[in-house]
Amino acid sequence: MSETNSAAEAAAPHRYTAAMAADIEARWQDFWDAEGTYEAPNPTGDLAGDPELAAKPKKFIMDMFPYPSGAGLHVGHPLGYIATDVFARHQRMTGHNVLHTLGFDAFGLPAEQYAVQTGTHPRVSTEANIENMTAQLRRLGLGHDKRRSFATIESEYYKWTQWIFLQIFNSWYDTEADRARPIDELVAQFESGARPTPDGRDWGALSAVERADILSEYRLAYASDAPVNWSPGLGTVLANEEVTADGRSERGNFPVFKAKLRQWNMRITAYADRLLNDLDGLDWPEAIKLQQRNWIGRSEGARVDFPVDGADAITVFTTRQDTLFGATYMVLAPEHELVERIVPDAWPEGTHPVWTGGHATPAEAVAAYRKLAAAKSDVERQAEAKDKTGVFTGAYATNPVSGEKVPVFIADYVLMGYGTGAIMAVPAHDARDFAFARAFELPMRCVVEPSDDRGTDPSTWDDAFASYDAKLVNSANEEISLDGLGVVDAKAKITEWLKEHGVGEGTVNFRLRDWLFSRQRYWGEPFPIVYDEDGVAHALPDSMLPLELPEVDDYSPRTFDPDDADTQPETPLSRNAEWVNVTLDLGDGPKKYRRETNTMPNWAGSCWYELRYLDPRNDEKLVDPAIEQYWMGPREGQPTGGVDLYVGGQEHAVLHLLYARFWSKVLHDLGHISSSEPFHKLYNQGMIQAYVYRDSRGIAVPASEVEERDGKFYYQDEKVSRVLGKMGKSLKNAVTPDEICAEYGADTLRLYEMAMGPLDVSRPWDTRAVVGQFRLLQRLWRNIVDEETGAVTVVAADPDEETLRALHKAIDGVGRDMAGMRFNTAIAKVTELNNHLTKTGGPVSRSVAESLVLLVAPLAPHIAEELWRRLGHTGSVVHQDFPVADPAYVVDETVTCVVQVKGKVKARLEIPPTISDEELEAQALADPAVVAALGGAGIRKVIVRAPKLVNIVPA
Repeated sequence: MSETNSAAEAAAPHRYTAAMAADIEARWQDFWDAEGTYEAPNPTGDLAGDPELAAKPKKFIMDMFPYPSGAGLHVGHPLGYIATDVFARHQRMTGHNVLHTLGFDAFGLPAEQYAVQTGTHPRVSTEANIENMTAQLRRLGLGHDKRRSFATIESEYYKWTQWIFLQIFNSWYDTEADRARPIDELVAQFESGARPTPDGRDWGALSAVERADILSEYRLAYASDAPVNWSPGLGTVLANEEVTADGRSERGNFPVFKAKLRQWNMRITAYADRLLNDLDGLDWPEAIKLQQRNWIGRSEGARVDFPVDGADAITVFTTRQDTLFGATYMVLAPEHELVERIVPDAWPEGTHPVWTGGHATPAEAVAAYRKLAAAKSDVERQAEAKDKTGVFTGAYATNPVSGEKVPVFIADYVLMGYGTGAIMAVPAHDARDFAFARAFELPMRCVVEPSDDRGTDPSTWDDAFASYDAKLVNSANEEISLDGLGVVDAKAKITEWLKEHGVGEGTVNFRLRDWLFSRQRYWGEPFPIVYDEDGVAHALPDSMLPLELPEVDDYSPRTFDPDDADTQPETPLSRNAEWVNVTLDLGDGPKKYRRETNTMPNWAGSCWYELRYLDPRNDEKLVDPAIEQYWMGPREGQPTGGVDLYVGGQEHAVLHLLYARFWSKVLHDLGHISSSEPFHKLYNQGMIQAYVYRDSRGIAVPASEVEERDGKFYYQDEKVSRVLGKMGKSLKNAVTPDEICAEYGADTLRLYEMAMGPLDVSRPWDTRAVVGQFRLLQRLWRNIVDEETGAVTVVAADPDEETLRALHKAIDGVGRDMAGMRFNTAIAKVTELNNHLTKTGGPVSRSVAESLVLLVAPLAPHIAEELWRRLGHTGSVVHQDFPVADPAYVVDETVTCVVQVKGKVKARLEIPPTISDEELEAQALADPAVVAALGGAGIRKVIVRAPKLVNIVPA
């Protein structure tokens, strides 16, 4: 503290200073913890409490799960936590039973990578980080119900994560009922013959392996051999959503390759339509809804089968089935399972040399090209490369409408991740197909009449012609003609023809792929799955949960050269033979089993944590149905139920939010919860940014040591550049909340973060500006407490009318702003009222002082609690009623309206501020001074700007 501040404190021993703020804040935080001030009662169970409070309207407010970083918090992290706390406090004061708490999402890569680097066990470092973060958050005065907090690494928690996985594993999606059902019901259908097996044999005649393989095609959680995103540098596979647009790992920025591995998947695609349709009923930002819609990617089209000699037909999905007559070749993704079956021993006679890639046989050409394609990410493969690459498989397929033989290629611009992994190429009307056809000298046929003057010979074109508003041409055979039809009618006609002839049908496709759910890591939830000697997967019974993560000596995954695609994962758990190989009795006697050695991804724990907050100590059920119904059940305005307010960053638009929605829908279908959506209202807060200063080498320098001189910036006398960016330890511009709390107090930090601007907009941090909110609190304190004696200075006398108007306008405005999460404007209104009281000079009326404290309470709870107690109250300010504005004082009694004739002021009217345009015009025209000014002239126009201006233009 500076000498000036010390002197001021000595002169005024009861002034609100950083030291006083620290004392006040520590005392009230201890009081709130001891009294359970923020404990929200459940309607029943071990957390049931005050029945009157439980009878109030509920409000469930949540922040997105924080990950306990070793670096601790900087001032950007608590922005959302403070905002939800302010909102939750206001909701308590307006008559709600508010559930607000915070846990920790603690499994995942960061802790494991830190453990590998330092030799510290992930649990040790994670628990230390949680302890540190908890202390930092407590200092902010957040009103959390601490009884409900937990970390996902607690076995009592991940017992239920494993249990949910087993519910998903033991379920299938009944498309007729449009919901998930227990797998036992499907087995019963097979046993009774109501549902035939794929080859028609009786269910009882099938082996255990054959039955397991059939059920795996239905289960919502299943293991399969499939192309995956393999990151050698991380030593694990990744979900599509965890791969960046540059084809690298989101965590660590390592190269990602395609590999074929046996992995666990979640059949999220079964819910694609519901995930899409139910977005309409959610109160989410439209930008987030759009991102989810695009990710799900629903498209209507047709499935078309192209017969191949000596093999199964190649099935394609197309949204332009009307152009089928223009398909002159086909392309398979290099990974397509049919490739190996259709490749002949030798090139067909007359094969174009350009198609072979210079290889002697189709098998050699395909193998070489597959190796090249495997080294590229999906993003790289879809990029608009100037040179198209591919190779002829040596096989031909038959176009089902034209009867023509069309060559089948493999090319990296076709992906297994969309449609069927195969396309019919219509080069005249698709830009990528056009470029490929030109590169490989393939034929083109115009089947959509160009609207420009290019003609109908594609060999003369410079590019493809694609249009949905054109007529079909050259599209007829002996049975059907599309010529002259528009696209819509042509689609309908050809789709009907395809179905009649058994070579296709109308269908819907989705961009969404099943969710890859395996990770080759140690620090994650173990799968509650064991394999018998035949490799059949068995679910552990509920009585064996939780399956705890074992202690291992070496928890580092096996990583490889980041650029070496020819590698295979090796999981840390696989090295623990004693844990992997077990003898268990699963109901049919003791047998030997092998445990699953992959672990669940870090998303698993955050897919359902909102439910654990409701009933955190329940060891018998996932959640008590009555408790879930109370807090999250469907109700008016919330048809799918869910959390009332969920606040977090928009970076989770797809990953976490989509996964959590999927889990909620499965649990809802199976009758475990009443809500089919986890989060009803979503709010994305902006980011607190900070200036990054870099020297001539581009290296960040400590922002706190940079000096500004004449608009330029210097570090140790060297000129540095400045750019606004993220705040972080590595950028050397992080400011910790501890620093600000020590300098000014937590209430000042809370006020500053809420006052910086609209909550959903990013804004730059400026430590020098924090003092403005500190001064607001000092003025608030001085208006109620004498700085010399510490005595309360309020008086019993009623306030004057001007003060009453200022007070009730503030109450009305702050209340509206709080409800709308416009905390910056709420603070502006509190400041305006406080300044008014300061300017009056005299002691403040008790009724005004108490209302002012209540207005401030959600924003700066510590000083509000202290002042409330000093004003003589014994109950906590937390549960007091928020002030209610008197409408009579909210509006001004009268407003002066200027009336102009020919642009000159002719009258001034005192009128109510709520007057309508019509009423104001009538009064102005009737005013004697206006009548005299017009002198009987007609009126051409009257411009009314109620309540302050009327402009009359004579004829």
